[in-house]
Amino acid sequence: MSRLSRVAWLTACLPLIAAGCADNAMVLKNRVAEAEKQHVALNNQLQQLQDRAIALDRSNQELNARLAQADQQVELSQNQLDAMRDQLRNVTAQLAQARSEKESTDKRVQALTASMQRQGGVTIEANNSFLQTLPAVNIPGVFVRRDGDVIRIELPGNSLFESGSARLSAGAANLISQAAAEIARTYPDQIIGVEGHTDVDPSAGNQWSSNHELSVSRALSVYGVLISRTRLQANQLFVLGHGSNRPLVSNATPEGRQRNRRVELVIYPERKN
Repeated sequence: MSRLSRVAWLTACLPLIAAGCADNAMVLKNRVAEAEKQHVALNNQLQQLQDRAIALDRSNQELNARLAQADQQVELSQNQLDAMRDQLRNVTAQLAQARSEKESTDKRVQALTASMQRQGGVTIEANNSFLQTLPAVNIPGVFVRRDGDVIRIELPGNSLFESGSARLSAGAANLISQAAAEIARTYPDQIIGVEGHTDVDPSAGNQWSSNHELSVSRALSVYGVLISRTRLQANQLFVLGHGSNRPLVSNATPEGRQRNRRVELVIYPERKN
């Protein structure tokens, strides 16, 4: 092929070559555009996955916090349950002690009753009643009453003891001695019960395990004064503690609780041996 022929041939092919290049450029452009779309889509998916991972992590933290809180509540509930069980055991023990003390008191009362019946039922004559003579003593706050076959002289707890204590307060011994002097004058040979009573409030501090124990301790304090400073003899005295089992009035008010805190000197029909 001559030079002119080659030139003519190339001239004829140039449009075809140009068209092919243009087609290739368009294809590449389309591929680039498609690749960019895929890149954008992948970036969007990646962002969504990251957002989801963050949300899941936050949710996991919240669940862990709730789980920790639930564990604390379970522990607190368990501690409260253990405390309630301890309280129940203490109350059960106190109830058993109260029942035992009540049975002991009942037996003592039954024995006194049986003894009186064997002796023909010794009685206290009305004209020699302590009700007629005690008011002359004029002891503030002291109450006297007939209770069936016995006479009860109520010594108020707030006049006898320091708060929450079985220790006698100033002036308590004189009050006890005044009441005992009248008993010794009128009923020198009768059996005298020294009976302690409390209100329903729990005993303060850890010195006493129950109100029964506090009532016995207070009765013993009064008993100590009776045998050391009065004419009453140890062989005509006995000590009982009733706790809060025998209230005179309702414990619903401070005045009622104050009235129920007392030590009673109880004059029985039975005489000492």
